Amino acid sequence: MAYKQELWEEAKKKCHLGEEEIRMAKEMGLNLKSLIKNIPSKKEMWKAPVKDRIHEMYEKRMKKSKQKEKWKEQNNQ
Repeated sequence: MAYKQELWEEAKKKCHLGEEEIRMAKEMGLNLKSLIKNIPSKKEMWKAPVKDRIHEMYEKRMKKSKQKEKWKEQNNQ
Protein backbone atom coordinates (compact mmCIF):
# COMPACT_ATOMS: atom_id res chain seq x y z
CA MET A 1 0.00 0.00 0.00
CA ALA A 2 1.42 3.37 -0.98
CA TYR A 3 1.03 6.15 1.54
CA LYS A 4 0.76 9.83 0.75
CA GLN A 5 3.82 12.00 1.27
CA GLU A 6 1.96 13.95 3.98
CA LEU A 7 1.65 10.80 6.08
CA TRP A 8 5.36 10.08 5.70
CA GLU A 9 6.12 13.64 6.84
CA GLU A 10 3.90 13.12 9.89
CA ALA A 11 5.65 9.85 10.76
CA LYS A 12 9.03 11.50 10.20
CA LYS A 13 8.13 14.25 12.65
CA LYS A 14 6.50 12.08 15.32
CA CYS A 15 9.10 9.29 15.23
CA HIS A 16 12.12 11.61 14.79
CA LEU A 17 13.19 9.87 11.58
CA GLY A 18 15.68 11.00 8.97
CA GLU A 19 15.53 10.64 5.21
CA GLU A 20 17.47 7.37 5.34
CA GLU A 21 15.06 5.79 7.83
CA ILE A 22 12.11 6.90 5.68
CA ARG A 23 13.76 5.32 2.62
CA MET A 24 14.36 2.07 4.53
CA ALA A 25 10.78 1.97 5.82
CA LYS A 26 9.40 2.57 2.33
CA GLU A 27 11.71 -0.09 0.87
CA MET A 28 10.54 -2.62 3.44
CA GLY A 29 6.90 -1.63 2.99
CA LEU A 30 6.34 -0.82 6.66
CA ASN A 31 2.94 0.33 7.86
CA LEU A 32 3.01 3.98 8.93
CA LYS A 33 0.32 3.53 11.52
CA SER A 34 2.28 0.78 13.24
CA LEU A 35 5.42 2.92 13.24
CA ILE A 36 3.61 5.75 14.96
CA LYS A 37 1.83 3.35 17.32
CA ASN A 38 5.16 1.83 18.42
CA ILE A 39 6.73 5.07 19.64
CA PRO A 40 8.00 4.21 23.14
CA SER A 41 6.48 6.16 26.01
CA LYS A 42 8.47 7.38 29.01
CA LYS A 43 7.34 4.30 30.93
CA GLU A 44 8.69 1.96 28.23
CA MET A 45 12.40 2.55 28.77
CA TRP A 46 13.13 -1.00 27.55
CA LYS A 47 11.65 -0.28 24.12
CA ALA A 48 14.05 0.88 21.41
CA PRO A 49 13.24 4.07 19.48
CA VAL A 50 11.51 3.60 16.14
CA LYS A 51 14.64 4.85 14.35
CA ASP A 52 16.77 2.07 15.86
CA ARG A 53 14.13 -0.58 15.20
CA ILE A 54 13.99 0.37 11.52
CA HIS A 55 17.78 0.03 11.24
CA GLU A 56 17.72 -3.38 12.95
CA MET A 57 14.93 -4.69 10.73
CA TYR A 58 16.61 -3.39 7.59
CA GLU A 59 19.96 -4.99 8.49
CA LYS A 60 18.26 -8.35 9.21
CA ARG A 61 16.42 -8.27 5.88
CA MET A 62 19.54 -7.34 3.94
CA LYS A 63 21.49 -10.12 5.65
CA LYS A 64 18.77 -12.65 4.79
CA SER A 65 18.58 -11.53 1.17
CA LYS A 66 22.38 -11.80 0.78
CA GLN A 67 22.31 -15.30 2.27
CA LYS A 68 19.49 -16.25 -0.07
CA GLU A 69 21.40 -14.96 -3.12
CA LYS A 70 24.52 -16.80 -2.02
CA TRP A 71 22.52 -20.01 -1.54
CA LYS A 72 20.97 -19.66 -5.02
CA GLU A 73 24.39 -19.14 -6.60
CA GLN A 74 25.77 -22.23 -4.89
CA ASN A 75 22.84 -24.39 -5.98
CA ASN A 76 22.86 -23.16 -9.58
CA GLN A 77 26.46 -24.22 -10.19
